[in-house]
Amino acid sequence: MDTTGYVVLSRMVALQRQTDMTAHNVANANTPGFKASRMLFSDYLVNQRRVDQPAAARTVHFVQDRGTHREMATGALQSTGNPLDIALARDGFLVFATPRGERYGRNGRLTLDADGRLVGAEGFPVLAEGGEPIVIAPDEGQITIAADGTVSTENGRIGRIRVVRFDDPQALRAEGVNLYASDAEPRPADAPVVMQGMVEESNVRPVIELTLLMAQLREFQFAAQFIEREGERQTQAIERLTRRRA
Repeated sequence: MDTTGYVVLSRMVALQRQTDMTAHNVANANTPGFKASRMLFSDYLVNQRRVDQPAAARTVHFVQDRGTHREMATGALQSTGNPLDIALARDGFLVFATPRGERYGRNGRLTLDADGRLVGAEGFPVLAEGGEPIVIAPDEGQITIAADGTVSTENGRIGRIRVVRFDDPQALRAEGVNLYASDAEPRPADAPVVMQGMVEESNVRPVIELTLLMAQLREFQFAAQFIEREGERQTQAIERLTRRRA
């Protein structure tokens, strides 16, 4: 394959990854707290080889996906009427205790496990400010979660849900659908707003994602057609040169 084919192939590989990411966004359009992702592209410059440098040199531009940008805009808040559901009205993340360490997320669809612990959708306990799970006994009665994250019942205060923030949310590593890991130390969120009986919906806009998906598929088809036609052009050129020499 010549340089032209490799350049187009680099574009096709990047488009395939971009399409997979867009399809992942569409698949999670109804996942609470999910954040849409976008791929970042750049040119990968390579000097042309086997030519006189620098007079006859050319720079070949390959396509390279440099990374992933996560859209952190807050999704729409949906009322559920479930007293255990919570939504963060501002920036910040809930903290979950997992076997791999602390993980962070915004999916506030919570339940109580068999031990009375307040857990997330993946079954991991939500941590309080002191780093311990929030445990609610069966006879505690009505559960109230205040705007600052304080969990109380008719018998009094139980604990305060820990809400943290990061200086660079883009540095978070996605684990699964709604959890993130970080090498950076989180900081307590400034004046978090916790809303009881609400869930933050995905910030994915299905119409836009489907439009992007169709456009990416068309670009992939155009690139494939270009390689096919370039192959035909080279074949015709070789046949003409061969006939002239004969």
